[in-house]
Formats: sequence, C-alpha cells, structure tokens
Amino acid sequence: MMEGNSSFLFNSTSTYLNISISSAYPNAYKNQEDITTQMQRKSVIFATLYMLGFLLGITGNGLVIFVIGFRMPKTVVTIWYLNLAVADFAFTLFLLVEVAYSALGFHWALGLVLCKMYGAISYLNLYASVFFLTLISADRCVSVCLPTWALRHRRPHQASLVSLVMWLVAVALSIPSLVFRDIKTVLNSGREIISCYENYILVNGPSPEEEDRLWICRQQAMVLTSFVVGFLVPFILILSFYGVLAAAMKRSHLTRSSRPFKIMVAVVVTFFISWFPLHIARLLALAGHYEKPGVQHFFDVAVPLAYLSSCLNPLLYAFMGGGCRDMLQHSILATFHAAFEEDSGQNSPSQTGDSGIHLEQASRI
Repeated sequence: MMEGNSSFLFNSTSTYLNISISSAYPNAYKNQEDITTQMQRKSVIFATLYMLGFLLGITGNGLVIFVIGFRMPKTVVTIWYLNLAVADFAFTLFLLVEVAYSALGFHWALGLVLCKMYGAISYLNLYASVFFLTLISADRCVSVCLPTWALRHRRPHQASLVSLVMWLVAVALSIPSLVFRDIKTVLNSGREIISCYENYILVNGPSPEEEDRLWICRQQAMVLTSFVVGFLVPFILILSFYGVLAAAMKRSHLTRSSRPFKIMVAVVVTFFISWFPLHIARLLALAGHYEKPGVQHFFDVAVPLAYLSSCLNPLLYAFMGGGCRDMLQHSILATFHAAFEEDSGQNSPSQTGDSGIHLEQASRI
C-alpha cells in the first residue's frame, strides 16, 4: 500500500483537516535542537489559536444567526448570509475537537466516529461557504444589472430553495471524506499516537501495485476536486460577477461605496485569502514537494489560517456594519442589523432613472 511507500499519502491529507504538519513530518525538524520541545510549543500555539477561534466563531456566528433569524425581515440577502453563518457556526463548533487534538500533542483520542464527522464537517464548511459567497455575488450582480427582472423574480422562498440545493450539493461533495476517514496508531518522535487521516484503501486490493495506483487516483481526485469546485471555479465566477457589476455601476453612475457592497467584497476577499495558501500547499504536496521543509512549514501557517476564517466574518459585519464608535454607542445587535440591511436608498431616481427605481425596490426583496 502507498502508506508504506510514501509518508505524504498517509499524512498530507490529514494535515489538511486535523493533523499538524509538524507531527506528520518530524524529519523536517531533525536538524533542529529539540523535536520534543518544538512539538510542545506547536501544541500550545495551535490549541490557543483554535480555542480563540472557537470562542470568537461561536459567539460571532451565533449572534449573526440570532439577528438575521429573529430580528430582521426575511429577504434574499439575509437568507444567503444566514446560511453562510450556519456553515461557519457548525465548523467553529467542531474546532473544540481541534483544540483537544492539539492539546494532546497531536494525538487523536476521540474515536473513529468523531474522526469521520470532523472530516466531513470540514469539507462541508469549505463547499457551503464558497457556494453561498458565489450566490451573494451573483445575486448582487443580477440586482444591479437586471433590476426589472430581479423585482419580478427575486423572492425569499426561491432563495430558500436554492440554499437547500446548495446544501445538498455540499453534503454530496463531503461524503467521500466521511467514507475515507480512518484512524491508525503510528510511531511519532519515539511515541505511539493515533492519527485521524484519509485512508483511500479501506479494503485490500489484489496486489500492492493495484493498491498504490488506487490510492494515488483517489487522493488526487479529493485534492483536485476541493481545489477546482471549492476554490477555482467559484473564484472565476465571482471575479466575472464583479467585472460585470463594476461595468454596470460605472455605466449607470451607481455608487460602490455602500456599506452592504463593502461588506460583501470584504467577506469574499477574506475567504479566498484564507483558503488560497492551503490549496496551494496541498497542490505542492500532490506534485511531490511534500518532503521539502519549506512546504511543511507552509502547511503550519496555511491550516490555521483556513480554519480561523470561519470566525472572521462576524468581525467584518460588526466593524464594517457600523465601526467601533457605533458599536460603543449602540448595541452590537443594532450594528449587525445595519450590516445586513440592503442598500435601498443608495440610488435615487434622479441619478439612475427607472433602473434606479427598480433597483431600490428589488433590493428590499
């Protein structure tokens, strides 16, 4: 099997979701003074980061869900952001698993069921988040470029149906991780630990060579699918939407300085900046550069950056929705409320004519 021939195929995919690259590649530190000290230091740093992400993510996303779900009228835009917050809330809830894993010195003591659940939730968050960010961008583009059509066809119940479809697609794309997740006892830095990893050979094949081929094929499919479907295609679509949107705004003399527009751009940019390093690191590892210390250290930065992205959106909503002064003068609930209000007053009839009137009406839906 490939796990006997290549440590990368055993460890790199588990690095992606719940194993530190430092524990996966102890040889990267063989020329440094003390592997054990390095591991202990990383254990404390990672556990602290993930606990901070858990506290911020649960509190922030919980407030977003409460404000949108119980304190705001149901509109197309609030439905998109509500689903995005639910995806982030579910993932940050499972960051407690990462806290325990890191605090135990990167030893998985939580069993096979939780190993499979955590892997699936991680992929589910990736796909669901990028799908809803794409929908938010597409919806904004349609509202500006086709205001009359949006006024007639853009309805909350349709947005709810589209959201359901997106969740089903995200769940389907997460099933392979649920299937392939497994645990195994390995020797690391002189001690036995349990690793939660993606085992692409659940049943022994007819020969070691066939197992090697199947392992590589499945591993490549997982990495490339998450990159293409969970990053590249949505990124191209969102850039296209913004290009069309910018041209339409310039042509119609619409403002791009509105608060909802800024928040939308900030959330999208934050997501792609957070996840891009991890996708690049996985592609480098897939290309055979997994033994290079630089790539291994890159994973150490890329994994927490991607994980912690789920707790950043509420901070963006809060600070861009009203700023620090407004947060001090008013309640944080009012600040979130302002962040998700659709910009119904940004275009006056005198500026935009009939299209501006239609856009003002459509933005309230």
